[in-house]
Amino acid sequence: MMAEMMERTADVVIVGAGPAGCTLAALLAMRGIVCVVFDDDKRPELLVGESLIPGVVPVFQKLGIEDRVAAMSVRKPGASFFVTDGGPRIHFSFKNVEGHLPPYSYNTPRPELDNVLRVRAEELGARFIHARAELVAGMEAGEPVVRLGEASLEKAGLSVDARPLLVDASGRARAFARAMELPAVRGDRNDVAYFAHFEDFDHDEVEPGQVIISVLRAGWSWRIPLPGRLSVGIVVSKEHAKTLGATAEERLEAAIRQEPILATKGQRARRVSPVMTYTNYQLLSERGHGPGWVLLGDAYGFVDPMLSPGLFMSLEGARQLDACVFSQGVDVLRDPARLKKAMDRYCRRIVQWHEAWTELVRYFYDGRIFRIHLAGKNLAMKPSPFNIASVMERHSTFHIASMASGGYTRSRYSRGLMRLLAKHLVWGVAEAENFAVRDVRRTELEKAA
Repeated sequence: MMAEMMERTADVVIVGAGPAGCTLAALLAMRGIVCVVFDDDKRPELLVGESLIPGVVPVFQKLGIEDRVAAMSVRKPGASFFVTDGGPRIHFSFKNVEGHLPPYSYNTPRPELDNVLRVRAEELGARFIHARAELVAGMEAGEPVVRLGEASLEKAGLSVDARPLLVDASGRARAFARAMELPAVRGDRNDVAYFAHFEDFDHDEVEPGQVIISVLRAGWSWRIPLPGRLSVGIVVSKEHAKTLGATAEERLEAAIRQEPILATKGQRARRVSPVMTYTNYQLLSERGHGPGWVLLGDAYGFVDPMLSPGLFMSLEGARQLDACVFSQGVDVLRDPARLKKAMDRYCRRIVQWHEAWTELVRYFYDGRIFRIHLAGKNLAMKPSPFNIASVMERHSTFHIASMASGGYTRSRYSRGLMRLLAKHLVWGVAEAENFAVRDVRRTELEKAA
């Protein structure tokens, strides 16, 4: 099949070979739709998105690569959320989602995972071009458009008048959006993250493979067990970052020393990778498609990494684009009215996903999730007819875990339940601000109070 596909002109050109682009390329190849992927082969040593949620596992299974992912990863049984200075701790087990999602996921080195997805796309018949795509942006009939430049058309084996569907999977580079100057909506946070890999960083408070998200005295942190090492990252406001040092290395090391919840576990730790910096944590393009082009994955928008939705959104975006558009066959690309309708459906779903994840993440940032958890524990301990209180507590835990796993994230019922719990079932519990992620150290707030 691969030889036959390479003889035909490409129906789709994907710009970028990250998880979103490679997943879409693999899905298209499985449908027999000819695609070409441009990739400049530039990869940082480390990438965010190492901790995966159960919602990605069905995609791995569909692509036939779960065994490869498992072989290079640490099996992830759940996630824990801590509040510093003796605050509450929540332990979510993915066993809670069994029945509608796999009761596990993986912590995986991202460059290796990206390579597995790429190799699988190639195995299925996708063709990769090792070059940066040349883009030409403009306006046609009042609509922003982007086309491949002549040099890129030639490399792809396309004629100068070819009009394949262009998919922007360039990640945070947002190649199409920048070329066409598409506006975007930014979230209400403007944090910066620093992270690196460590050896001998103790991770003995939870079940093996469990990730820990901690609310710190300033900002928050992640700890992700990987094969032979621990990924440790801190997320703080840009203003606070300046107080930690002049370089990324100084800032990460200072934060680990200053935060008791990290310092005690990192006393013997040795950094074994460079320190990476990430900014711009919440963004969504106001427009997701146009004549002959569509945005995918981080190129469309990215969600705050608090609950690890990034890689899920890349894979889910590819799955949604495939389901909304390419499930209709390649002929949909030749019918502008049908294609627009399908693209509109795809964009509505992606916007819904972003809104749902953003809403859920906010419960963790503002401390409401800890308040709901404590109220649930108190409720479960109270006697009630037919043990209703305990049943309610288990029911709410199931839905919270399912939303954070990528299963019920968009569920109207689950989201409504969270609002109900946060508003009406938190009596006798400290205010949410006591557990919230703060921009400055708590001691400084107390002194100023």
